[in-house]
Amino acid sequence: MLVIAFTAITSNAQFTKAKLQATGLTCAMCSNAINKALQKVPFVESVRSDIKNSAFSITFKSGQDVVVDALKEAVEDAGFSIGHLELTTAFNALTVQKDQHIKIGNEHFHFLNAAGETLNGEHVVTVVDKKYVTERQFRKYSASTKMDCMETGKAAACCTKDGIAAGQRVYHIII
Repeated sequence: MLVIAFTAITSNAQFTKAKLQATGLTCAMCSNAINKALQKVPFVESVRSDIKNSAFSITFKSGQDVVVDALKEAVEDAGFSIGHLELTTAFNALTVQKDQHIKIGNEHFHFLNAAGETLNGEHVVTVVDKKYVTERQFRKYSASTKMDCMETGKAAACCTKDGIAAGQRVYHIII
């Protein structure tokens, strides 16, 4: 019974799509470079560009695990940065609390602002780690938790007590 209380919850949730806003774009060629880079990511099914807003709508392949950092790396490899990333996630009766760790696919996520709500169906979560939001936004979100993993994006003592291996990647999200 105690083992269950101290382990990160593994959910049967799945990411279905994303909206990504990139920074540093100056022309349609920039948008095209990011579009091509995102299409090469193995779990991406399709990418649709919104040049006017430097945004990309991404649909993920069904049944495949999404690696959030792979999206960031694709954008950075194209020479740009992420300014905002929202993930649409299909949840199945998952109740989440503030500062709770949830495993989705093979990745760990730390909910910063959950309040005991039960997530059912599709919900949008926003990644608020460094290099996913502006520095000002990151400072705001990092002030909302006392957990050390927020600063590094890696599991620290706050996460290992939940059964997550030290140093493993942890993404911080808000609903």
